[in-house]
Amino acid sequence: MRVPRATYRVQLNRSFTFSDAMRIVPYLASLGVSDLYASPYLEARPGSTHGYDITDHNALNPEIGTHGHHERLIDALHKHDMGHLLDIVPNHMGVGQDNWRWLDVLENGPASPYAHFFDIDWQPVNRGELRGKVLLPVLGDHYGRVLERGELEVVFDAGEGSFAVRYYEHRFPLDPGTYPMIFEGMEEPAGDGRTLEFESVITAFSNLPGREETDPERIAERVRDAAVNKGRLARLCEESLEVARAVEGCVERINGERAKPESFDALHRLLEEQAYRLVYWRVASDEINYRRFFSINDLAGIRVEDGRVFDETHRLILRLVGEGKVDGLRIDHIDGLYDPAGYLRRLQEEAARVRGEEDDLYVVVEKILAPHEHLPEGWPVAGTTGYDFLNQVEGLFIDPAGERPLGRVYRRFLGREEDFEELLVGCRRMIMQSSLASELNVLARRLLAISSYGRRSYDFTINVLREALAGIVAHFPVYRTYVDAAGPSGEDRRYVEWAVSQAKKRSTAADTTVYDFIRDVLLLEVEGPEEYRGMVLGFVMKFQQYTGPVMAKGMEDTALYRYNRLVSLNEVGGEPGRFGVSVSAFHHLNAGRRRRWPHAMLATATHDTKRGEDVRARISVLSEIPDEWRGHLFRWSRTNRSRRREVEGRPAPDRNDEYLLYQTLLGTWPNHEMDEGELEEYAGRIRRYLQKAMREAQVHTSWVNVNEEYERAALDFASALLDPENTLFLEDFIPFARRVSRLGALNGLSRTLLKLTSPGVPDVYQGTELWDLSLVDPDNRRPVDYARRREMLARLQDLPSGEVHTLLSDGRWEEGAPKLYLTWRALELRRERPALFEGGEYIPVEAEGEMAGHLVAFARTCAGDAALTIAPRLCAHLERFPGSILPDPEVWEGSRLPLPPELSGRTWGDVLSGRVFEGGAFSLRELFSSFPAALLVSE
Repeated sequence: MRVPRATYRVQLNRSFTFSDAMRIVPYLASLGVSDLYASPYLEARPGSTHGYDITDHNALNPEIGTHGHHERLIDALHKHDMGHLLDIVPNHMGVGQDNWRWLDVLENGPASPYAHFFDIDWQPVNRGELRGKVLLPVLGDHYGRVLERGELEVVFDAGEGSFAVRYYEHRFPLDPGTYPMIFEGMEEPAGDGRTLEFESVITAFSNLPGREETDPERIAERVRDAAVNKGRLARLCEESLEVARAVEGCVERINGERAKPESFDALHRLLEEQAYRLVYWRVASDEINYRRFFSINDLAGIRVEDGRVFDETHRLILRLVGEGKVDGLRIDHIDGLYDPAGYLRRLQEEAARVRGEEDDLYVVVEKILAPHEHLPEGWPVAGTTGYDFLNQVEGLFIDPAGERPLGRVYRRFLGREEDFEELLVGCRRMIMQSSLASELNVLARRLLAISSYGRRSYDFTINVLREALAGIVAHFPVYRTYVDAAGPSGEDRRYVEWAVSQAKKRSTAADTTVYDFIRDVLLLEVEGPEEYRGMVLGFVMKFQQYTGPVMAKGMEDTALYRYNRLVSLNEVGGEPGRFGVSVSAFHHLNAGRRRRWPHAMLATATHDTKRGEDVRARISVLSEIPDEWRGHLFRWSRTNRSRRREVEGRPAPDRNDEYLLYQTLLGTWPNHEMDEGELEEYAGRIRRYLQKAMREAQVHTSWVNVNEEYERAALDFASALLDPENTLFLEDFIPFARRVSRLGALNGLSRTLLKLTSPGVPDVYQGTELWDLSLVDPDNRRPVDYARRREMLARLQDLPSGEVHTLLSDGRWEEGAPKLYLTWRALELRRERPALFEGGEYIPVEAEGEMAGHLVAFARTCAGDAALTIAPRLCAHLERFPGSILPDPEVWEGSRLPLPPELSGRTWGDVLSGRVFEGGAFSLRELFSSFPAALLVSE
């Protein structure tokens, strides 16, 4: 398997195209990157900024470039000996006017050649009137009101001979078999002898095979005859003015008159006969009958487990792999798939076929692992995309001694106790009651059918089953299990039994045997005829597709915006209730990754992280200085209390939102003094972030029910904090923010070094080779100034090693030069000694002396070659040189780093400072005399 040495993630869209990516290839090669790692670039909705709303898997996104542009990008990569890693989306598609397959399904229903393509429940057991239909929650008001206001209107495309219903920018095709309903009561066109042919066309539409057809030949006949008759109608309208006027009159009549509700009866009957039902968007959470990406109505799940769908959606991707234009794949949302393991096996088999090689393709999966969870070892992948590493390495810079005092500060500021685990369970329940209620109802109905097979479960009602299911999902300890026909693994069994036991323990039901029944079903411990066991397995597979979205929406999109004790912990894949990672635990996790997944990706920032990596690095500093934080926090709150308003008798913003805002300002405050325009731009970023955070939290406002008054008060408060006239606050805030930013810079340098040298493949998210002070998307997808980075790198590459300390002085470190320098030097070492980092042994090294707890060190060794990573941590109490972020080397006096016997007696060169060291133990004072981290390599 070709394994990337280091990847660099870019977000491609119409503002950053294939051509733009091609222009930065020389810079990336000079930085030491081996692979360009791109966001999805298959055809997506116009204006897509992320590429996850794909509408055609077999075309490139024209906004990003043509095949020619793509070829030139790949040629540039190959010219610089670089590879290409592509993010792909097998779980879902963007649906709407831009997806012709989806439109075909709306037109033909179950008889569409693409009915199998989307994960649609054509026979919902809870809504008989939806059988053979797709629920489309697109209306801005209740259906009847929208209809009688004339907002739904039939339109005729004379060029195609087809009819559709228009609703503002939406167009929904009409079933050709229902076209005759439009012509009911029509006066015959006269004058040119076309009447008989026109009537023949109408009759032909009436005789089309129906939407209920399942025979492939009859479906093909329907498609063929519909196309022929549309063509006949279009030709008639073109050749006969009378026919065209007759059609126009029919359309005008069926569209009704606003002042006459009864005039819309015919249009209502026509819409009732379609393969879809148009409804108010607010009913989606209760009634929708197609699987979505989380709760996003216009991202529909596809059935990639169907071989036809797999082939159709992977044709272009596999061609690019076979042509050597794509060297690896990142699989988005692997937990959304019906059978992740089966999908990955097929992907590798097809990749081997098109490449003509037996070795696996480099594949990583976007999989969120709980701290106690392991990636299934049978999966044919290199590992995850790195959220597990992100939270492990970030934990090193959180002082566990700060947990209790920060908890006290948070409780006192809020005026209440906040338990994260209980909050999380509540958030999951809320999600199941609101945005994902329909999916839970469907599962409960399936389970009811299963329960009716057995005498002991016969009496369970739909309400009892739904409540028990909700309790189990709310307590699920992982995103999902992977039970299949072979049965559960040991880990799957433990997760199911834990969730069931927790839900059963907290249940208030009089009869809790329902939980035992569900446990047996989820673990396939049932007996019965083959049909029954098939129902059980089908239920379990669908249940597993449900727990992931509930976890993601409940945790990432809700709980992480509500629990703000220390928000650097509030990250994808993180657990805010777990305070820090010890050095020994970090070594254990690194060593385990080297054994099991040596080529997994190592990330510290992604397009989906909640905060930029250096924002987290700053906020983590508060764990070291809780008393300082408490003093400033309460002083700021008193200073700014007059800027709060009351909304519905309560302060706005509330204490929790205010607490989040102060941490956000500390994490993002620019390193340089801002002019008026920069301050306004920064204030706008903060307001946009705060608005998103409040809506995600769903406490006072939400995306569905916007509380404009509360939002306005909170956003005005944020603006008031940043008003230059607010001197009492800013004069206290800015010096503290400067102190935190200096300490955060030290955290950032150490974390970057650890990422670039730990077992795995390090990934650099676009632009984060300098300080990353961005917030959640879309803030972290702003344009990157590559001209500046290119110029800075060129200067650094000419810098004499003896002058590296100058990068740490005030006026230089603020621009990010130390981070860029460290990134370049570490990546260069990986380029020079690839075997050392790709497969080298991992040896923890422990320091001695008073400062031993402030250090993380390990060695990588391979065939006599060796490198030493030495990174400080928890630096808040280390004195720094005036005018520099470099800690005074005197603080390290008396502490040293003894080497293991197999590494002593060598000569070592520090690739960061250029200094040379010898012996069996190193003085930390000497190691950190000119740069606050060290990367030694044996000479």
